[in-house]
Amino acid sequence: MSKSQYETSQTYDPYPPYGPYGSDSSVHTAETLSYGLYEDTYRPAYEAQAYFVPEPALSRPGGSLAQAGGAVGEGGELDFGSPLDEEGTWEGAELAGASGRAARRRRARCAERPESTVRRLLPQALVVAFLAGGTTAFVAKDKAIELTVDGKPRTLHTFADDVHELLAEQGVPLGAHDVVAPAPGRALTSGDAVAVRYGRPVRLTLDGQRRQVWTTAHTVEGALDELGVRADGAYLSASPSQSIGRAGLALDVRTERAVTIMADGRTRTIRTNAATVRAAVEEAGIGLRGQDTTSVPLDSFPRDGQTVTVLRVSGSREVREEQIPFAVERAEDPTLFAGTEVVVQAGQPGLRRDTYLLRIVNGVRDKPRRETSEVVRKPRKQVVKVGTKPLPTSVDGADHLNWHGLAACESGGRAHAVDPSGTYGGLYQFDARTWHSLGGTGRPQDAPAEEQTLRAKKLYVRQGTTPWPHCGTRLHG
Repeated sequence: MSKSQYETSQTYDPYPPYGPYGSDSSVHTAETLSYGLYEDTYRPAYEAQAYFVPEPALSRPGGSLAQAGGAVGEGGELDFGSPLDEEGTWEGAELAGASGRAARRRRARCAERPESTVRRLLPQALVVAFLAGGTTAFVAKDKAIELTVDGKPRTLHTFADDVHELLAEQGVPLGAHDVVAPAPGRALTSGDAVAVRYGRPVRLTLDGQRRQVWTTAHTVEGALDELGVRADGAYLSASPSQSIGRAGLALDVRTERAVTIMADGRTRTIRTNAATVRAAVEEAGIGLRGQDTTSVPLDSFPRDGQTVTVLRVSGSREVREEQIPFAVERAEDPTLFAGTEVVVQAGQPGLRRDTYLLRIVNGVRDKPRRETSEVVRKPRKQVVKVGTKPLPTSVDGADHLNWHGLAACESGGRAHAVDPSGTYGGLYQFDARTWHSLGGTGRPQDAPAEEQTLRAKKLYVRQGTTPWPHCGTRLHG
């Protein structure tokens, strides 16, 4: 690649004839003062001793320093400020006086430097010592910790004193079901390992029993081990290797159980993880027909060691009609004589139609069981008026007769007697038409004995003994 974009056609001269800034070299024409003309404000401790070390004598080829043309300043001090000329002599002998004065100032400064240097360097030494001690403590509190959060490890450096402080520093939240090892209050040292395992909710249905549990395992298999659930031969609604997220999952587990089935005179014991008794019966190779059922509900969960009996059911249904009795409502009536009751509204029984199941279970007839009941007709209540008017005690022209003998002849002295034809009733065997003509209501056999005797006396006054052709003579006996 061409370097033209990085190069110029001019040649770089480190020493131009007129100085680095062109022909005008006035910028650098100022006189350069000797190092000893300025007071040193800071000098490291290892340099402070330089003031007390004598400078070695300089030798040059061809003779001693005096022979080389060195100028001697005031006080016998040699001046080394001028360079040698081509002939080996020191140039600038005229500067010997100025150099001598500078040398005297340096000797005075060296004479007073040890004490002032110690005073100036002592605070600096204390600061250096403090910083060195702080750095040591800083390094001592730093710890290398291996932190594993939910199976993800990482190594970090921390100044935390315990596990709780470390987790707060790293922004690791903890819930009620999370596990931390070691405990949050445990002190930390470098090289420790801290593990955080988050809890996961599992809606577990174990052999028909539902409950919610918490686990820190990451897989279904690990959760079952942690919960102590035996998974050998069991039905699992999820694969054992399926991972469990922070939101959890629903898991149905049905362990293997021994169930005994009794049917048709035979007994079968099977090992199953069926969810219902019906499924267990089917696994045993037993079929259910029609109304067949089992000794326990078919939809119930089969338990380990349980015995289930198959019931062979046959039978029919029968419909029966039954009467519903009516209610009687009684109301007082002051226009009727006491003891008189008049039916204003006759009651009517209702009708109910029931369906009964007639079953034969394993050859034995069972008690009929009513399945349904339907009201075909509602009952109608009966309304009865009850008289409260006092009865008269006598009837002119009839009180002196033997009414007791007549009643004994007609009805055997029974007030509610009715003849075989149902036409005549009461003590004196009134027919309904005659009874009503005498002011009676209802049926004569339903009226009190006093009222019946009163009506009979009125009939005698009207017709004599004619109404009682066979027993009328008893009235005068």
